[in-house]
Amino acid sequence: MGTSLEVTAEMTSLRTLVFAILVLAVGGTFLSLNGCGGTGGSPPPPPPPPGKIHHVVVIFQENRTPDNLFQDQALITRGADIAQSGKDSKGNTIPLTKVSLNADYNPGHGHDAFMDQCDLNSVSGQCQMDGADLNPVPCPTGTQDCTFAYVDPTGVQPYFQMAEQYTFADRMFQTNQGPSFPAHQFIISGTSAPSTGSNLFAAENPNTNGPPTAGCDAPVGSTVKLIDPAGSEASNNPVYPCFEHQTLTDLLEAKSLTWRYYTPGAPQLYSSPAIWTGPEAIQHICGPQNGICKGSDWTNNVVLDQKQILTDITNNQLRDVSWVIPSGQASDHAGMTDGTGPSWVASVVNAIGSSPYWADTAIFITWDDWGGWYDHVAPPQVLVNCAQWGCGYVYGFRVPLIVISPYVRANFISKQQHDFGSILKFIEVTFSLPSLGNADVAADDFSDCFDFTQTPLVFKTIQAPLNAQYFLNDKTPPTEPDDD
Repeated sequence: MGTSLEVTAEMTSLRTLVFAILVLAVGGTFLSLNGCGGTGGSPPPPPPPPGKIHHVVVIFQENRTPDNLFQDQALITRGADIAQSGKDSKGNTIPLTKVSLNADYNPGHGHDAFMDQCDLNSVSGQCQMDGADLNPVPCPTGTQDCTFAYVDPTGVQPYFQMAEQYTFADRMFQTNQGPSFPAHQFIISGTSAPSTGSNLFAAENPNTNGPPTAGCDAPVGSTVKLIDPAGSEASNNPVYPCFEHQTLTDLLEAKSLTWRYYTPGAPQLYSSPAIWTGPEAIQHICGPQNGICKGSDWTNNVVLDQKQILTDITNNQLRDVSWVIPSGQASDHAGMTDGTGPSWVASVVNAIGSSPYWADTAIFITWDDWGGWYDHVAPPQVLVNCAQWGCGYVYGFRVPLIVISPYVRANFISKQQHDFGSILKFIEVTFSLPSLGNADVAADDFSDCFDFTQTPLVFKTIQAPLNAQYFLNDKTPPTEPDDD
Protein backbone atom coordinates (compact mmCIF):
# COMPACT_ATOMS: atom_id res chain seq x y z
CA MET A 1 0.00 0.00 0.00
CA GLY A 2 1.36 3.43 -0.92
CA THR A 3 1.81 6.27 1.51
CA SER A 4 0.22 9.03 -0.56
CA LEU A 5 -2.88 10.61 0.90
CA GLU A 6 -4.30 11.14 -2.57
CA VAL A 7 -6.95 8.73 -3.76
CA THR A 8 -5.44 6.74 -6.59
CA ALA A 9 -7.28 5.36 -9.55
CA GLU A 10 -6.81 1.90 -8.07
CA MET A 11 -8.51 2.89 -4.80
CA THR A 12 -11.35 4.48 -6.76
CA SER A 13 -11.84 1.18 -8.55
CA LEU A 14 -11.88 -0.65 -5.24
CA ARG A 15 -14.47 1.72 -3.85
CA THR A 16 -16.82 1.06 -6.70
CA LEU A 17 -16.24 -2.68 -6.27
CA VAL A 18 -17.57 -3.18 -2.76
CA PHE A 19 -18.26 -0.12 -0.69
CA ALA A 20 -21.99 0.35 -0.91
CA ILE A 21 -21.98 1.95 2.48
CA LEU A 22 -25.49 1.20 3.48
CA VAL A 23 -26.37 -1.74 1.31
CA LEU A 24 -28.05 -3.49 4.21
CA ALA A 25 -30.92 -1.09 4.10
CA VAL A 26 -34.11 -1.94 2.21
CA GLY A 27 -35.61 -4.73 0.20
CA GLY A 28 -34.04 -7.86 -1.12
CA THR A 29 -33.22 -11.17 0.50
CA PHE A 30 -30.48 -10.99 3.12
CA LEU A 31 -27.98 -13.68 3.98
CA SER A 32 -25.70 -13.20 6.97
CA LEU A 33 -22.30 -14.66 7.69
CA ASN A 34 -23.13 -14.78 11.38
CA GLY A 35 -21.91 -17.86 13.21
CA CYS A 36 -22.69 -19.30 16.57
CA GLY A 37 -21.50 -16.95 19.28
CA GLY A 38 -20.27 -16.96 22.83
CA THR A 39 -17.23 -18.43 24.47
CA GLY A 40 -18.92 -21.58 25.68
CA GLY A 41 -19.74 -23.30 22.38
CA SER A 42 -23.23 -24.36 23.49
CA PRO A 43 -26.26 -23.40 21.37
CA PRO A 44 -27.79 -20.03 22.28
CA PRO A 45 -30.91 -19.97 24.42
CA PRO A 46 -34.30 -19.27 22.85
CA PRO A 47 -35.69 -15.73 22.55
CA PRO A 48 -37.03 -14.18 25.76
CA PRO A 49 -40.25 -15.71 27.04
CA PRO A 50 -43.17 -13.31 27.43
CA GLY A 51 -42.89 -11.18 30.53
CA LYS A 52 -39.13 -11.37 31.09
CA ILE A 53 -38.11 -8.06 29.46
CA HIS A 54 -40.51 -5.10 29.52
CA HIS A 55 -38.02 -2.26 29.02
CA VAL A 56 -35.06 -1.75 26.69
CA VAL A 57 -32.62 1.15 27.12
CA VAL A 58 -30.09 1.94 24.37
CA ILE A 59 -27.23 4.16 25.56
CA PHE A 60 -25.43 5.50 22.48
CA GLN A 61 -21.99 6.94 23.22
CA GLU A 62 -19.49 8.35 20.72
CA ASN A 63 -16.51 7.36 18.65
CA ARG A 64 -14.48 4.51 20.13
CA THR A 65 -13.19 1.04 19.25
CA PRO A 66 -12.57 -1.94 21.55
CA ASP A 67 -8.79 -1.70 21.04
CA ASN A 68 -8.92 1.98 21.95
CA LEU A 69 -11.31 1.95 24.91
CA PHE A 70 -11.11 -1.51 26.49
CA GLN A 71 -7.51 -2.30 27.36
CA ASP A 72 -8.87 -4.25 30.31
CA GLN A 73 -6.62 -7.11 31.41
CA ALA A 74 -9.51 -8.93 33.09
CA LEU A 75 -11.45 -9.01 29.82
CA ILE A 76 -8.36 -9.95 27.83
CA THR A 77 -7.62 -12.82 30.21
CA ARG A 78 -11.15 -14.10 29.65
CA GLY A 79 -10.62 -14.10 25.90
CA ALA A 80 -11.68 -10.65 24.71
CA ASP A 81 -9.99 -9.88 21.38
CA ILE A 82 -8.14 -6.66 22.24
CA ALA A 83 -4.82 -5.79 20.56
CA GLN A 84 -1.96 -3.74 22.00
CA SER A 85 -0.38 -2.91 18.62
CA GLY A 86 -1.26 -2.64 14.96
CA LYS A 87 0.15 -2.54 11.44
CA ASP A 88 0.60 0.66 9.46
CA SER A 89 0.63 1.13 5.68
CA LYS A 90 4.38 0.48 5.51
CA GLY A 91 4.13 -2.86 7.28
CA ASN A 92 5.50 -1.55 10.56
CA THR A 93 4.16 -2.75 13.90
CA ILE A 94 3.02 0.26 15.89
CA PRO A 95 2.44 -0.13 19.65
CA LEU A 96 -0.70 1.58 20.88
CA THR A 97 0.15 4.65 22.95
CA LYS A 98 -1.71 5.52 26.14
CA VAL A 99 -3.77 8.73 25.97
CA SER A 100 -6.37 10.37 28.15
CA LEU A 101 -10.06 9.84 27.38
CA ASN A 102 -10.29 13.60 26.86
CA ALA A 103 -7.27 13.87 24.58
CA ASP A 104 -7.76 17.02 22.54
CA TYR A 105 -7.22 15.66 19.02
CA ASN A 106 -9.87 14.11 16.83
CA PRO A 107 -9.09 11.47 14.16
CA GLY A 108 -11.07 11.56 10.93
CA HIS A 109 -14.08 9.24 10.82
CA GLY A 110 -15.93 10.04 7.63
CA HIS A 111 -16.33 7.57 4.79
CA ASP A 112 -12.99 8.55 3.21
CA ALA A 113 -11.26 7.88 6.54
CA PHE A 114 -12.92 4.47 6.62
CA MET A 115 -11.61 3.75 3.12
CA ASP A 116 -8.05 4.75 4.06
CA GLN A 117 -8.03 2.81 7.31
CA CYS A 118 -9.65 -0.32 5.88
CA ASP A 119 -7.30 -0.72 2.87
CA LEU A 120 -9.52 -3.10 0.98
CA ASN A 121 -7.97 -6.19 -0.61
CA SER A 122 -9.45 -6.39 -4.10
CA VAL A 123 -9.07 -10.18 -4.24
CA SER A 124 -10.52 -11.19 -0.87
CA GLY A 125 -12.89 -8.24 -0.49
CA GLN A 126 -11.68 -7.86 3.11
CA CYS A 127 -10.22 -4.87 4.92
CA GLN A 128 -6.48 -5.31 5.54
CA MET A 129 -6.64 -2.91 8.53
CA ASP A 130 -3.27 -1.32 7.85
CA GLY A 131 -4.18 2.23 6.85
CA ALA A 132 -4.77 3.94 10.19
CA ASP A 133 -1.62 6.00 9.69
CA LEU A 134 -3.21 7.48 6.54
CA ASN A 135 -6.24 8.71 8.43
CA PRO A 136 -6.05 12.52 8.53
CA VAL A 137 -5.58 13.69 12.10
CA PRO A 138 -3.85 16.69 13.69
CA CYS A 139 -1.52 14.74 15.99
CA PRO A 140 -0.15 16.51 19.06
CA THR A 141 3.24 18.13 18.60
CA GLY A 142 6.05 15.60 18.66
CA THR A 143 3.88 12.56 17.97
CA GLN A 144 2.92 10.58 14.89
CA ASP A 145 0.56 7.73 14.08
CA CYS A 146 -1.63 9.03 16.90
CA THR A 147 -4.64 7.00 15.76
CA PHE A 148 -2.73 4.05 17.27
CA ALA A 149 -3.79 4.86 20.81
CA TYR A 150 -5.60 3.40 23.80
CA VAL A 151 -7.40 5.17 26.61
CA ASP A 152 -5.74 5.24 30.02
CA PRO A 153 -7.60 2.54 31.97
CA THR A 154 -7.73 4.70 35.09
CA GLY A 155 -10.17 7.02 33.32
CA VAL A 156 -12.68 4.36 32.25
CA GLN A 157 -12.99 2.02 35.23
CA PRO A 158 -16.82 2.23 35.30
CA TYR A 159 -16.90 0.81 31.77
CA PHE A 160 -14.52 -1.97 32.82
CA GLN A 161 -16.68 -2.90 35.81
CA MET A 162 -19.81 -3.07 33.66
CA ALA A 163 -18.07 -5.11 30.96
CA GLU A 164 -16.51 -7.53 33.46
CA GLN A 165 -19.67 -7.95 35.52
CA TYR A 166 -22.12 -8.52 32.66
CA THR A 167 -21.65 -9.29 28.92
CA PHE A 168 -19.00 -7.67 26.74
CA ALA A 169 -19.20 -8.22 22.97
CA ASP A 170 -15.98 -8.11 20.96
CA ARG A 171 -17.68 -8.63 17.59
CA MET A 172 -20.00 -5.62 17.51
CA PHE A 173 -19.72 -3.60 14.29
CA GLN A 174 -21.29 -0.32 13.31
CA THR A 175 -23.56 -0.97 10.33
CA ASN A 176 -22.50 2.07 8.32
CA GLN A 177 -18.97 3.01 7.26
CA GLY A 178 -18.92 6.62 8.30
CA PRO A 179 -19.82 9.22 10.93
CA SER A 180 -22.63 10.00 13.37
CA PHE A 181 -25.54 11.17 11.23
CA PRO A 182 -26.09 7.91 9.34
CA ALA A 183 -25.22 5.88 12.44
CA HIS A 184 -27.99 7.57 14.39
CA GLN A 185 -30.41 6.77 11.58
CA PHE A 186 -29.43 3.11 11.73
CA ILE A 187 -30.01 2.87 15.47
CA ILE A 188 -33.68 3.85 15.11
CA SER A 189 -34.58 2.36 11.73
CA GLY A 190 -31.82 0.13 10.36
CA THR A 191 -31.27 2.37 7.34
CA SER A 192 -30.32 5.90 6.33
CA ALA A 193 -32.17 5.81 3.01
CA PRO A 194 -33.97 9.08 2.20
CA SER A 195 -37.18 7.19 1.39
CA THR A 196 -38.70 3.74 1.45
CA GLY A 197 -37.29 1.58 -1.34
CA SER A 198 -34.44 3.94 -2.21
CA ASN A 199 -31.10 2.40 -3.16
CA LEU A 200 -29.29 5.58 -2.10
CA PHE A 201 -28.22 6.17 1.49
CA ALA A 202 -26.96 9.06 3.60
CA ALA A 203 -23.23 8.48 3.98
CA GLU A 204 -21.85 11.53 5.78
CA ASN A 205 -22.86 14.28 8.17
CA PRO A 206 -24.89 17.05 6.52
CA ASN A 207 -23.57 20.39 5.41
CA THR A 208 -25.85 22.94 7.03
CA ASN A 209 -26.51 26.54 6.13
CA GLY A 210 -26.99 28.20 9.48
CA PRO A 211 -27.41 26.70 12.97
CA PRO A 212 -25.97 23.19 13.37
CA THR A 213 -29.19 21.30 12.76
CA ALA A 214 -29.18 18.38 10.41
CA GLY A 215 -32.73 17.12 10.01
CA CYS A 216 -36.14 18.21 8.78
CA ASP A 217 -35.74 21.54 10.57
CA ALA A 218 -32.39 22.35 8.91
CA PRO A 219 -32.09 25.69 7.10
CA VAL A 220 -32.86 25.81 3.40
CA GLY A 221 -29.77 24.86 1.42
CA SER A 222 -28.59 22.20 3.88
CA THR A 223 -27.59 18.93 2.19
CA VAL A 224 -26.25 15.46 2.93
CA LYS A 225 -24.18 13.32 0.60
CA LEU A 226 -25.63 10.04 -0.62
CA ILE A 227 -23.88 6.86 -1.63
CA ASP A 228 -25.14 4.21 -4.01
CA PRO A 229 -24.70 0.42 -4.23
CA ALA A 230 -21.64 0.91 -6.45
CA GLY A 231 -19.92 2.77 -3.61
CA SER A 232 -20.01 6.17 -5.28
CA GLU A 233 -20.81 9.45 -3.57
CA ALA A 234 -19.68 11.69 -6.41
CA SER A 235 -22.30 10.48 -8.91
CA ASN A 236 -25.27 11.32 -6.67
CA ASN A 237 -26.74 14.72 -6.00
CA PRO A 238 -26.83 15.64 -2.27
CA VAL A 239 -30.30 15.95 -0.79
CA TYR A 240 -31.97 17.89 1.98
CA PRO A 241 -31.41 15.89 5.21
CA CYS A 242 -35.06 15.07 5.85
CA PHE A 243 -36.16 11.49 5.21
CA GLU A 244 -39.43 9.59 5.16
CA HIS A 245 -39.56 5.89 5.94
CA GLN A 246 -40.65 3.59 8.73
CA THR A 247 -38.71 3.52 11.98
CA LEU A 248 -38.80 1.24 15.01
CA THR A 249 -40.88 3.87 16.79
CA ASP A 250 -43.69 3.29 14.30
CA LEU A 251 -43.69 -0.43 15.05
CA LEU A 252 -43.80 0.30 18.77
CA GLU A 253 -46.69 2.73 18.47
CA ALA A 254 -48.66 0.34 16.26
CA LYS A 255 -48.64 -2.08 19.20
CA SER A 256 -49.43 0.63 21.79
CA LEU A 257 -45.89 0.49 23.17
CA THR A 258 -44.13 3.63 24.38
CA TRP A 259 -40.77 5.19 23.57
CA ARG A 260 -38.59 8.17 24.35
CA TYR A 261 -35.45 9.60 22.79
CA TYR A 262 -33.38 11.60 25.28
CA THR A 263 -30.94 14.00 23.66
CA PRO A 264 -29.20 17.30 24.46
CA GLY A 265 -30.75 20.33 22.87
CA ALA A 266 -31.06 24.09 22.83
CA PRO A 267 -34.71 24.67 21.92
CA GLN A 268 -34.43 28.43 22.10
CA LEU A 269 -32.20 28.27 19.04
CA TYR A 270 -33.25 25.13 17.22
CA SER A 271 -34.73 21.74 17.96
CA SER A 272 -31.57 19.84 18.81
CA PRO A 273 -28.12 18.93 17.46
CA ALA A 274 -29.55 16.55 14.88
CA ILE A 275 -26.31 14.82 13.97
CA TRP A 276 -26.97 12.83 17.16
CA THR A 277 -30.78 13.06 17.11
CA GLY A 278 -32.09 10.44 14.72
CA PRO A 279 -35.81 11.33 14.90
CA GLU A 280 -35.09 14.89 13.80
CA ALA A 281 -34.36 13.67 10.27
CA ILE A 282 -37.64 11.72 9.95
CA GLN A 283 -40.42 13.83 8.44
CA HIS A 284 -43.39 12.23 10.17
CA ILE A 285 -41.69 12.44 13.60
CA CYS A 286 -40.26 15.95 13.33
CA GLY A 287 -43.29 17.57 11.67
CA PRO A 288 -41.31 20.74 10.91
CA GLN A 289 -43.00 24.13 11.14
CA ASN A 290 -41.04 27.31 10.49
CA GLY A 291 -37.73 25.55 10.99
CA ILE A 292 -38.66 23.80 14.26
CA CYS A 293 -39.86 20.26 14.88
CA LYS A 294 -43.48 20.51 16.06
CA GLY A 295 -44.96 17.08 15.26
CA SER A 296 -46.86 15.23 17.96
CA ASP A 297 -44.42 12.31 17.90
CA TRP A 298 -41.61 14.78 18.45
CA THR A 299 -43.21 16.79 21.24
CA ASN A 300 -44.50 13.69 23.03
CA ASN A 301 -41.44 11.47 22.75
CA VAL A 302 -38.24 13.43 22.04
CA VAL A 303 -36.85 14.97 25.22
CA LEU A 304 -34.36 17.79 24.66
CA ASP A 305 -32.67 17.18 28.00
CA GLN A 306 -30.74 13.95 28.22
CA LYS A 307 -30.65 14.19 32.04
CA GLN A 308 -34.40 13.61 32.24
CA ILE A 309 -33.78 9.87 31.84
CA LEU A 310 -32.59 9.94 35.46
CA THR A 311 -35.70 11.62 36.84
CA ASP A 312 -38.02 9.55 34.65
CA ILE A 313 -36.56 6.40 36.19
CA THR A 314 -36.96 7.81 39.71
CA ASN A 315 -40.54 8.91 38.97
CA ASN A 316 -41.53 5.57 37.43
CA GLN A 317 -41.85 7.13 33.98
CA LEU A 318 -39.48 4.91 32.01
CA ARG A 319 -40.88 4.07 28.58
CA ASP A 320 -40.88 0.61 27.02
CA VAL A 321 -37.95 1.57 24.74
CA SER A 322 -35.56 4.47 25.38
CA TRP A 323 -32.61 5.87 23.46
CA VAL A 324 -30.16 7.88 25.59
CA ILE A 325 -27.80 10.33 23.83
CA PRO A 326 -25.08 12.11 25.84
CA SER A 327 -24.05 15.73 25.95
CA GLY A 328 -20.85 16.53 24.12
CA GLN A 329 -19.02 16.68 27.44
CA ALA A 330 -20.07 13.15 28.42
CA SER A 331 -19.99 11.68 24.91
CA ASP A 332 -16.48 10.10 24.79
CA HIS A 333 -16.04 11.99 21.48
CA ALA A 334 -12.34 12.80 21.03
CA GLY A 335 -11.55 16.50 21.18
CA MET A 336 -14.92 17.21 22.82
CA THR A 337 -15.46 15.05 25.90
CA ASP A 338 -14.39 16.26 29.33
CA GLY A 339 -13.96 12.66 30.48
CA THR A 340 -17.27 12.31 32.31
CA GLY A 341 -18.74 9.76 29.90
CA PRO A 342 -18.08 6.67 32.05
CA SER A 343 -19.70 8.35 35.06
CA TRP A 344 -22.65 9.50 32.96
CA VAL A 345 -23.32 5.98 31.69
CA ALA A 346 -22.85 4.55 35.19
CA SER A 347 -25.38 7.04 36.57
CA VAL A 348 -28.03 5.81 34.15
CA VAL A 349 -27.22 2.15 34.79
CA ASN A 350 -27.21 2.68 38.57
CA ALA A 351 -30.54 4.50 38.41
CA ILE A 352 -32.10 1.51 36.66
CA GLY A 353 -30.27 -1.02 38.81
CA SER A 354 -31.49 0.52 42.06
CA SER A 355 -35.09 0.81 40.85
CA PRO A 356 -37.92 -1.70 40.30
CA TYR A 357 -37.11 -1.47 36.58
CA TRP A 358 -34.03 -3.62 37.10
CA ALA A 359 -36.16 -6.77 37.20
CA ASP A 360 -37.33 -6.50 33.58
CA THR A 361 -34.88 -4.23 31.73
CA ALA A 362 -32.18 -4.88 29.14
CA ILE A 363 -29.55 -2.16 28.69
CA PHE A 364 -27.37 -1.93 25.57
CA ILE A 365 -24.35 0.39 25.80
CA THR A 366 -22.58 0.95 22.51
CA TRP A 367 -20.75 3.65 20.53
CA ASP A 368 -22.05 5.18 17.30
CA ASP A 369 -18.84 4.90 15.27
CA TRP A 370 -15.19 4.03 15.57
CA GLY A 371 -14.05 7.65 15.78
CA GLY A 372 -11.00 7.12 13.58
CA TRP A 373 -9.12 5.11 16.22
CA TYR A 374 -7.14 2.03 15.31
CA ASP A 375 -8.80 -1.36 15.62
CA HIS A 376 -7.28 -4.61 14.42
CA VAL A 377 -10.40 -6.65 13.59
CA ALA A 378 -11.48 -6.50 9.97
CA PRO A 379 -15.22 -5.95 9.55
CA PRO A 380 -16.95 -8.96 7.98
CA GLN A 381 -18.71 -9.12 4.68
CA VAL A 382 -22.43 -9.65 4.55
CA LEU A 383 -23.94 -11.24 1.45
CA VAL A 384 -27.07 -9.61 0.13
CA ASN A 385 -29.25 -10.05 -2.95
CA CYS A 386 -26.49 -9.66 -5.51
CA ALA A 387 -28.82 -9.12 -8.44
CA GLN A 388 -30.30 -6.05 -6.80
CA TRP A 389 -27.46 -4.67 -4.71
CA GLY A 390 -24.18 -6.16 -5.86
CA CYS A 391 -22.14 -8.32 -3.51
CA GLY A 392 -19.45 -7.72 -0.93
CA TYR A 393 -20.86 -5.17 1.50
CA VAL A 394 -18.57 -4.75 4.48
CA TYR A 395 -19.79 -3.51 7.86
CA GLY A 396 -18.19 -0.49 9.47
CA PHE A 397 -15.43 -1.00 12.05
CA ARG A 398 -15.85 -2.53 15.49
CA VAL A 399 -17.39 -0.54 18.30
CA PRO A 400 -17.62 -1.66 21.94
CA LEU A 401 -20.81 -3.16 23.33
CA ILE A 402 -21.88 -3.94 26.90
CA VAL A 403 -25.17 -5.70 27.62
CA ILE A 404 -26.64 -5.39 31.11
CA SER A 405 -29.71 -7.15 32.51
CA PRO A 406 -30.64 -9.58 35.26
CA TYR A 407 -30.85 -12.16 32.47
CA VAL A 408 -27.54 -11.58 30.68
CA ARG A 409 -24.74 -14.05 31.03
CA ALA A 410 -22.49 -12.79 33.77
CA ASN A 411 -18.73 -12.42 33.17
CA PHE A 412 -19.32 -13.35 29.53
CA ILE A 413 -17.50 -12.47 26.30
CA SER A 414 -19.82 -12.63 23.29
CA LYS A 415 -18.16 -13.80 20.08
CA GLN A 416 -21.33 -13.59 17.99
CA GLN A 417 -21.35 -11.06 15.14
CA HIS A 418 -23.57 -8.10 16.06
CA ASP A 419 -24.35 -4.71 14.52
CA PHE A 420 -26.83 -1.90 15.12
CA GLY A 421 -29.48 -4.02 13.40
CA SER A 422 -29.05 -6.57 16.20
CA ILE A 423 -30.40 -4.08 18.75
CA LEU A 424 -33.43 -3.49 16.55
CA LYS A 425 -33.88 -7.25 16.11
CA PHE A 426 -33.73 -7.79 19.89
CA ILE A 427 -36.46 -5.20 20.42
CA GLU A 428 -38.58 -6.69 17.65
CA VAL A 429 -38.27 -10.19 19.11
CA THR A 430 -38.80 -9.02 22.70
CA PHE A 431 -41.99 -7.12 21.93
CA SER A 432 -43.24 -9.41 19.11
CA LEU A 433 -42.94 -6.70 16.47
CA PRO A 434 -42.69 -7.25 12.72
CA SER A 435 -39.35 -6.70 11.00
CA LEU A 436 -38.44 -3.32 9.64
CA GLY A 437 -36.93 -5.14 6.67
CA ASN A 438 -33.67 -3.22 6.90
CA ALA A 439 -30.43 -4.00 8.72
CA ASP A 440 -32.42 -5.97 11.28
CA VAL A 441 -33.06 -8.73 8.71
CA ALA A 442 -29.44 -9.90 8.46
CA ALA A 443 -28.70 -9.27 12.14
CA ASP A 444 -28.75 -11.64 15.09
CA ASP A 445 -30.94 -10.94 18.15
CA PHE A 446 -28.37 -11.20 20.99
CA SER A 447 -29.63 -14.64 22.00
CA ASP A 448 -26.09 -15.68 22.89
CA CYS A 449 -25.88 -12.90 25.50
CA PHE A 450 -28.93 -13.93 27.53
CA ASP A 451 -30.05 -16.89 29.61
CA PHE A 452 -33.70 -16.45 30.49
CA THR A 453 -33.70 -19.63 32.56
CA GLN A 454 -31.08 -18.41 35.02
CA THR A 455 -31.75 -16.99 38.46
CA PRO A 456 -31.94 -13.23 37.84
CA LEU A 457 -28.67 -11.45 38.61
CA VAL A 458 -28.62 -9.17 41.65
CA PHE A 459 -27.57 -5.66 40.66
CA LYS A 460 -24.26 -4.39 42.00
CA THR A 461 -23.67 -0.65 42.01
CA ILE A 462 -21.21 0.58 39.38
CA GLN A 463 -18.47 2.57 41.09
CA ALA A 464 -17.85 5.92 39.39
CA PRO A 465 -16.19 9.24 40.30
CA LEU A 466 -19.41 11.17 39.64
CA ASN A 467 -22.98 10.18 40.51
CA ALA A 468 -26.41 11.09 39.15
CA GLN A 469 -26.67 14.18 41.36
CA TYR A 470 -23.61 15.65 39.69
CA PHE A 471 -25.29 15.50 36.30
CA LEU A 472 -28.70 16.59 37.57
CA ASN A 473 -27.17 19.62 39.30
CA ASP A 474 -24.81 20.56 36.48
CA LYS A 475 -26.20 23.68 34.80
CA THR A 476 -23.48 23.89 32.15
CA PRO A 477 -25.09 24.04 28.70
CA PRO A 478 -24.45 20.81 26.78
CA THR A 479 -21.69 21.02 24.23
CA GLU A 480 -23.24 20.50 20.81
CA PRO A 481 -21.83 17.93 18.39
CA ASP A 482 -19.26 19.20 15.93
CA ASP A 483 -19.59 18.49 12.23
CA ASP A 484 -18.11 14.98 12.35
